[in-house]
Amino acid sequence: MPKDSKPNIYGGQAVIEGVMFGGKHVNVTAVRRKSGEITFLEVPKEDKSWVKRLRKIPLIRGIVSIIDSSAKGSKHLNYSAEAMADDETEPEERAKQKEKESSGFSLTMIVGVAIAGVLSFLFGKVVFTLVPAVVEQFLFENAFDNRVLHTLVEGAIKIILLLVYLWAISQTPVIKRLFQYHGAEHKVITAYEHGEELTVQNVQKYSRLHYRCGSSFIILTVIVGVIIYSLFHWDNVWERMYIRLLLLPLVIGVSFELLRLTNAVRDIPVLRFLGYPGLWLQLLTTKEPKDDQVEVSIASFNRMRELDAQYEREGVLEQPAPNTAFDPVKG
Repeated sequence: MPKDSKPNIYGGQAVIEGVMFGGKHVNVTAVRRKSGEITFLEVPKEDKSWVKRLRKIPLIRGIVSIIDSSAKGSKHLNYSAEAMADDETEPEERAKQKEKESSGFSLTMIVGVAIAGVLSFLFGKVVFTLVPAVVEQFLFENAFDNRVLHTLVEGAIKIILLLVYLWAISQTPVIKRLFQYHGAEHKVITAYEHGEELTVQNVQKYSRLHYRCGSSFIILTVIVGVIIYSLFHWDNVWERMYIRLLLLPLVIGVSFELLRLTNAVRDIPVLRFLGYPGLWLQLLTTKEPKDDQVEVSIASFNRMRELDAQYEREGVLEQPAPNTAFDPVKG
């Protein structure tokens, strides 16, 4: 990319032994297989017109984007999990599984995975919203009368639970490697945004932290929630929980807009601090990647941009061969 050209805005996510990047026209996941080769899942973007319209409306676009990314991301995460399971499966059993997929059952599975991804996100968000409120009510109900102070303590409990949870899961080998791929994803995006040629050496120079990250969004929902919840009065724990659920869409929408703002002003010295809480949380949700993990991230990003460019030229995407191998050095 020429140094004076304005980079496109790309996002992605880590998957098991790989990285997914979302382009303008296609989402691509690259996964490192046990054999050492890199295989891909390439899914064209086919957003409905009404979804595109909703993505332009402030506050609403945040909810739409989060639910949509949960549904689509779960499909790519499922692909990486299946690739890992396939590497551990005996050849005879693998043949039986592929025979089942060819029967048409795979379409049902794809829809099921997307729905499960959305439901998992919603369930997790609801639980993470309600549990701190109940815990705070149980521990500090009679400690003081100030509702704003109760809400601040609730927010502190939520942050503590979040940090403990992230630290605990990061100790497992699988999640540690997932967080390393998360770091590799951030490094590739940052290197691209700085106009660097995407080589392992160039990419590794950059920070594993990035302003425009889902981890930043998580911590913003806590901060925004404390502010919004403080504006409403409640008399008991049930009313408190009811208000939290009603206001959850508003909290998500405002947090999304604030995330866009913090990314827009990150180069203004006085305002850079707005994104710091999210960057601090990324110290837990990302790890320094190894060179071979950065190779996978580069491969995914290059393939995504290659397919996006092809679509811009021809209006169609080529049909990839199953389990296509890709050389990340050639790009």
